[in-house]
Amino acid sequence: MYSQSTVIAGGLAHIPVVIGVFSFIQKYFSKRASNFQQDTEPKKSQVKNIEKKSDPKPAPTTIPADTTVVKKKHADVPVNIYRPKTPYEGTVIENYSLLKEGAIGRVNHITFDLKDSDPFLNYVEGQSIGIMPAGVDSNGKPHKLRLYSIASTRHGDDFNGNTVSLCVRQLQYEKDGETINGVCSTYLCDIKPGDKVKITGPVGKEMLLPDEEDANIVMLATGTGIAPMRAYLRRMFEATEKEKNKWNFKGKAWLFMGAPKSANLLYEEDLQRYLIDYPENFKYTKAISREEQNSKGGRMYIQDRVLESANELFNMIEDEKTHIYLCGLKGMEPGIDEAMTKAAEEKGLNWSELRPQLKKAGRWHVETY
Repeated sequence: MYSQSTVIAGGLAHIPVVIGVFSFIQKYFSKRASNFQQDTEPKKSQVKNIEKKSDPKPAPTTIPADTTVVKKKHADVPVNIYRPKTPYEGTVIENYSLLKEGAIGRVNHITFDLKDSDPFLNYVEGQSIGIMPAGVDSNGKPHKLRLYSIASTRHGDDFNGNTVSLCVRQLQYEKDGETINGVCSTYLCDIKPGDKVKITGPVGKEMLLPDEEDANIVMLATGTGIAPMRAYLRRMFEATEKEKNKWNFKGKAWLFMGAPKSANLLYEEDLQRYLIDYPENFKYTKAISREEQNSKGGRMYIQDRVLESANELFNMIEDEKTHIYLCGLKGMEPGIDEAMTKAAEEKGLNWSELRPQLKKAGRWHVETY
C-alpha cells in the first residue's frame, strides 16, 4: 500500500492514479487550480483592456460592470388582480384627443375610475392593463382582450389613487382598397364618460422603474410608446407626485421621442415644463420624421438622434446605474438596434455582446407591439 506522499509523487511521474487515493488527489489539484485562477485572473467587474504596443487601435471594451449581476426582483408588484373570466367593469371618467391640428391619425387619453373595484385594482408604473371591447367578432364570440401600457402613475392623473389612464392610437390599415379600423382601439377612442369598460390585470414586470433614486433613465419611444414614459416622468417630476412618494428622483432622465409631425407629439406641454423646472435632471430629444432631415438628407427618425448622441448616450450606459427603456411599434427595434451598434462602435464597444449583459443585469427593458 502506498503512502499519500508517495502516491502524489508517483502520480506526477506516471499517469495512472491509484484508485484508493483518487479522491484525495482530485480535491488537491482542484483546490490548487482554483486558487491559481483566483490569484492570476482579475474579477469580471475589474477586467481592464490591455492595448498591445503593436496595435494602435484599442481593443473593444465591454461595460465596466459585473456581468454576473442578475436583475433585482421587485417586491409587492400586483399581477392579475382581475382576469378575463372575472374582469372589473370600470367607469370612463374622461376621453379626449391628444393631437393638435394638422396631426396624422387619432390618439386619445382615456381615464377609468377604479374606486369601486374590490379587490382594489392597484398597479405600478410600467405595467399594462387588458381591455375587453364590447360586442362579438364575426364568429359570434366575444372579442379578445388587448393589452395597453398604463400612462399614469399609481396615484392616477388627479393623484387620488383611484384611476388609471391609457394613451391609445386608433389602428387603421388598408385591405383590398378598404380602410379597416382596429376593433379595440376604435372602441376605446369612441367610448364616452360614464360608459362601463371591462378591465383585466395589471400585468408586466419588464418595464418597471429601478428602486434607486439616483438611477439614470434613458427612454426611447415612438407614438403611443410614450405611455409608460409619461408615467415615469410624472413620478419623477410632478410636485404633488413627489410629495406623495417616498422616492425622490436624483438621477438623469433622457427621453428620445419619435413622431411623424410636430402636431403628433404627445404630452408636449408637460415635457416642456419638466425641462424648465428640472434642467439638470431631464433631457428631451425629438425626431420629427416628416419635418426634419437626417445627415444623409432622409427623414429624421429616432435612431438618427441616437447616432447623433452616441458619445453622450454611451457615457451614460457605461454607468451601472443607467437603465434603458424602449417602447413603441415593433418595427422600431431593428433601427434602434442598428443605431446602438454603430453608436457602440464609436466607443469601442460591441453591442451584440453588450445588450445581453444589460438585459441580464435588468438594465435593458423592451415593450413593443
